Amino acid sequence: MGHTKQYKTAGIFSIICMLGYASIDVYFLSKLPALIDEGLSGKNSEFMKWAPLFVIVCFIIRGICHFLSNYCLAWVGNNVVADLRQSMFSHIMAMPVTFHDKTSTGTLISKLTFDTEQVLQATSKSLLTIVQQGGLVIGLLVLMFWQSWQLSAIFLVITPIIAFIVTYVSKRFRTVSKNIQDSMGEVTRTAEQTFNGHKVVLTFDGKHREDERFAEINKNNRQQRMKMVATKSASVPFIQIIASFALAFVLYVATLDGVVDNISAGVFMGVVTYMTMLLRPLKLLTNVNSEFQKGMAASNSIFGLLDEALEQDTGTIPLKRATGELRFDHVNFLYPGDDKLALTDVNFHVNAGETVALVGRSGSGKSTASSLLLRFYQATQGQVLLDGHNVIDYQLNDLRKQFSYVSQQVVLFNDSLANNIAYGRPEASEAEIIEAARKAHVLEFAEQLPEGLHTNIGDNGALLSGGQRQRVAIARALLCDSPILVLDEATSALDTESERHIQDALNALQENRTSIVIAHRLSTIENADKIIVMEQGKIVEQGDHKTLLAADGAYAQLHKFQFG
Repeated sequence: MGHTKQYKTAGIFSIICMLGYASIDVYFLSKLPALIDEGLSGKNSEFMKWAPLFVIVCFIIRGICHFLSNYCLAWVGNNVVADLRQSMFSHIMAMPVTFHDKTSTGTLISKLTFDTEQVLQATSKSLLTIVQQGGLVIGLLVLMFWQSWQLSAIFLVITPIIAFIVTYVSKRFRTVSKNIQDSMGEVTRTAEQTFNGHKVVLTFDGKHREDERFAEINKNNRQQRMKMVATKSASVPFIQIIASFALAFVLYVATLDGVVDNISAGVFMGVVTYMTMLLRPLKLLTNVNSEFQKGMAASNSIFGLLDEALEQDTGTIPLKRATGELRFDHVNFLYPGDDKLALTDVNFHVNAGETVALVGRSGSGKSTASSLLLRFYQATQGQVLLDGHNVIDYQLNDLRKQFSYVSQQVVLFNDSLANNIAYGRPEASEAEIIEAARKAHVLEFAEQLPEGLHTNIGDNGALLSGGQRQRVAIARALLCDSPILVLDEATSALDTESERHIQDALNALQENRTSIVIAHRLSTIENADKIIVMEQGKIVEQGDHKTLLAADGAYAQLHKFQFG
């Protein structure tokens, strides 16, 4: 409801139109006794003369109210859901890396699409039915008691029973709705994971296994939906049957001597008609309860996500452009939920403008160290320093602007080649983009594309090869012109010729910049000012290429493995 405040004028107008719609129905039905007692009996000829016009005017006003209430409520509902989706998207993007590590993308997409759709149903269809049909029920009850409180009092007997059934069914609806949302998250997550790994599934003959796994999840989703249908289908006739007992009792009472002597035929028929008319809104209100409970369960899911803590920016020091001096001061790091340190007493210093290479086997902690620089994670113990200040003291946005990052898993967007290169500097001119593309040898293949640099390259660069995608990522880093460069296996997907071209570009880029190069291929880091060898999160050797080879230690062993 808090999200509807800025649309409250349209919301209030919509509710007024809904109540107007219900009021017209009640007013129209209130003329039923007079129609029988005065019009059809011939007592009042004027009544029947105006009756046709009365019917037409009532239905015109009713139609206008129906259109305006539906349109305005849908406008409010769609705006609220659009705002919710925008808030969720912004919130998810502002969440810390640790949150994304433990939450599947499929689950988040399900919350962003399916859960918000349930809220839309609750804020539009459900509210429309609750107000319109609720107004009609109240109006009919008032009419009943106005015409004959004696007959109408019978209806009050069933009210506590109906209230009990609706309360029980509401709890059931909400529980099942939550289960449906969870199962939809599983459906989305499994489908996304399988589609992304399509080639792996085909290569390892996993299609049958994936079919079975998805069938089990799909079956669970179907079962939860059928539970919802069963609950809804049972509750509606049950309530109507109870209401019919009240109606039947009224008809029975009418047969008793002296009970309806003082009630006219029109009043009696009016009361019976109103009772009969109550059955339909009671059915609609019971049905809409399931939609409303779905929306409530979805709201719990959505606001549970929005209540998750955002990435904290505790930094207070602004930073325009760093000189690039880096230091790891006895840094320990433990991933959340792990019991073994990923980094243990990491201690090294990098002067501004130097190139430092981190080498070691997979899982030795090289990429973790670079993540601490960008504050994707924070050191458990010790300090990571930039220009003499702890990185956690800098304003987060300012800190990350100091880095150009090229990872081993290149991320490209479903956009043009030029826009992907300019992602870090959207204000860059066409000439600057072309120059960065030329230095990274992107132009060599871009000129072969239908629209050159302005060709859309598909989801995650689907139209490009692995080496081409990596060149685009390097062009992006070149264009950013940041004082610190982090290359995480930046040339791993390149062929020998492309690697030589890229290495020339990177050597030019690294001049007057601090560079952190994470590499398995030692040929790419022989000219580094300092090489740091890591094993199981610890530094085992430091020095330049020649010194480490002469020491005949861990680096020399790695070198022998690669070069025989």
